[in-house]
Amino acid sequence: MTAKLNRPQSIKLYKDMVTIRAFEEEVRKMFSAGLAPGLVHLYSGQEAVGVGTCATLDKDDYIASHHRGHGHCIAKGSDITRLFAEIIGRRPGYSLGRGGSMHIHDPETGNLGTNGIVGGSVPLATGAALSAKLRGTGQVAISFFGDGVLNQGILFESLNMAALWSLPVVFVCENNGYGEFTEIDDVTAGRPYTKRGAAFDIPADKYDGMDVLVVYDAVSKAVERARKGKGPSFLIFDTYRYSGHSVGDKQEYKDEKERQLWEARDPIQKMAKLMVKMKLATKNDLKKMDEEINSTVVAAAKVAKKMPVPGADDLARHVYAP
Repeated sequence: MTAKLNRPQSIKLYKDMVTIRAFEEEVRKMFSAGLAPGLVHLYSGQEAVGVGTCATLDKDDYIASHHRGHGHCIAKGSDITRLFAEIIGRRPGYSLGRGGSMHIHDPETGNLGTNGIVGGSVPLATGAALSAKLRGTGQVAISFFGDGVLNQGILFESLNMAALWSLPVVFVCENNGYGEFTEIDDVTAGRPYTKRGAAFDIPADKYDGMDVLVVYDAVSKAVERARKGKGPSFLIFDTYRYSGHSVGDKQEYKDEKERQLWEARDPIQKMAKLMVKMKLATKNDLKKMDEEINSTVVAAAKVAKKMPVPGADDLARHVYAP
């Protein structure tokens, strides 16, 4: 995509990643202030995977997310004020403020939801792909999941069905190297991990998840393949989370040198340097974008904090069919 990259495309990719980074910083502050109940898991550092993937999709295509899913919601087009509202338990949130960070769904953008169940996104996306195929809509489904899901049985069952029925689904593994506090190589056999897809005759490969253009190129091909009725793909993107497993995690299990090496590959900075090099934006342009996005995100957080909490009359809303 680099050779074909134009200014509007590059700006959209850059802005989406910066928005996610700024959004997650506000979420961190909210949690520290005691405004966000339960746990929150930040997406900072992994922005290239969510943004690069969702940039290949149509609005009515499906995504199914995981517990670290705010970035997916933003990349697919959800409103950041309503996202903030949901995370801090306000009524205008996507689930009336009752679901929180790990239960955000947005049907208007094809978002089947963030998910607190390890591997929960896999059967959701597979089922959505089956529905799309049976209805002949041409829609594609994306399953985002972490490296811990590589060891879950539901992954193998879903891969099997997707392969047998040639479903339009792309399995996107975000390998940030850690399953909570444990390094992937300590608990995951069967390298290279792409063999999990290949075992079912599903095209499988591994890519740099810190480069939004690499992600876009890889997912574009998989999405095109799915739309043509050629079935699923299995993609692993190596990436890195800058925060702990959840906000309160001090990451004492991580090596400082390792952290520095990954942060030197920051996807936002990498995109910024490329845009300047290709004369798609100046450093001053990027600075203005950053400032505008940060101001917008901070303002949205302030609005969300003033929103009302759900009331007793909301208890049964969206629980029972009409």
